[in-house]
Amino acid sequence: MRYMTALRNDLMKRLEEIENVDIVVGVPAYNVEKTISFVIEQVGEGLKKHWGGLRSLILVFDGGSVDDTREVAISTEVPPFIEKAVGIYRGLPGKGSAVRAILETSQFLNARATIMVDSDLHSIGPDWMLNLISPIIKENFDYIAPYYKRYKYDATITNNIAYMLIRALYGKRVRQPIGGDFAFSSRFVRTLLDDERWDSDVARFGIDTWITTTAVKNGLRLGQTRLGAKLHEVKDPSAHLGPMFRQVVITTFELMKDYEDTWKGIQGSSPVPILGKEIGIEPEEFTIDLDSLYESFKYGYIQFKSLWKDILNPEDFELLTNISKKRNHRLLSHENWARLVYDFAAAFHHWKRHHAKLINTMLPLYNLRVTSLYMASQDMDNEGFESLIEEAALTFEEAKPYLLERWEE
Repeated sequence: MRYMTALRNDLMKRLEEIENVDIVVGVPAYNVEKTISFVIEQVGEGLKKHWGGLRSLILVFDGGSVDDTREVAISTEVPPFIEKAVGIYRGLPGKGSAVRAILETSQFLNARATIMVDSDLHSIGPDWMLNLISPIIKENFDYIAPYYKRYKYDATITNNIAYMLIRALYGKRVRQPIGGDFAFSSRFVRTLLDDERWDSDVARFGIDTWITTTAVKNGLRLGQTRLGAKLHEVKDPSAHLGPMFRQVVITTFELMKDYEDTWKGIQGSSPVPILGKEIGIEPEEFTIDLDSLYESFKYGYIQFKSLWKDILNPEDFELLTNISKKRNHRLLSHENWARLVYDFAAAFHHWKRHHAKLINTMLPLYNLRVTSLYMASQDMDNEGFESLIEEAALTFEEAKPYLLERWEE
């Protein structure tokens, strides 16, 4: 069913009472009763501290939580003269519909800046509101992505898929393209709302990927802002990141088909400015279950080797065969991984059947890549690891002719 709006009537009445604001801070929420109050309080303090002279609205859109998320959000107090509203969006289940409702609210209230922050944060503080909002209101940026300090084994999907492809395809070095904490100008809000994908799986599941790709593809003024560490529930890639991997990869590959006239002609990449004052929160270390990741690859090899042999470069398939037999401990180099990703992107482009099933066969290879990156960086600090990621990103750029060749086969 297509919905003309994600806003329900009860919330529309509340917005009509508010009439207009300068800043909307949207918080998509689902089963976060333990953290939602803290997030609202920190946002409120930041708006009071840094933007007290402007009208602001804190807006929580819940996705049908079965805990007390909505009740906690409603009861959480905010500073005087800051508006707050809590609602349930209309539309397809998922974060995308919540984001659509936030953007529609912003447009209805003629907001100058729209901010979106995750609802499970432990590290958000008042200065986040300064660093996210200032570039939009004071410097006329259209889109601000987060720039976090992260532990070297955090954000494995960003480090191995999202950053690599956004940079190599569209030529912009947005380091955290799926971070979840963003800022938009009114112009970018209109661009997003005018898109026809709100009733598709792209907007439903891969919303962060789609937002960043849309900003880059449309040539808007991009920036990144320092937010310190992003501390929330740690997700071990061996146990928790399968669904997110599928969402990010499927969305990225779908957009490659839609935007191929754009990315085919782009060579190299350019930096995106990093803004905002330093925020002194440091990332937390955690462990990864490497045995589970490697076992996932070995099991995947048994299941999918016939398909992999059809999709992949013969040299890379031979390497995978050797690794599965423990005859080769070099694991996946940057070059191997770039070719694997590009081979799957090309297969996705020509695949006539269920795309999700194809991407499921890629997940064991991603787990092997995470294992390889871990083994290559055990003795590195976070700065050294970042240099390793930059080497990999440059490899993806240099391998783009390989993608173009495979794309047309």
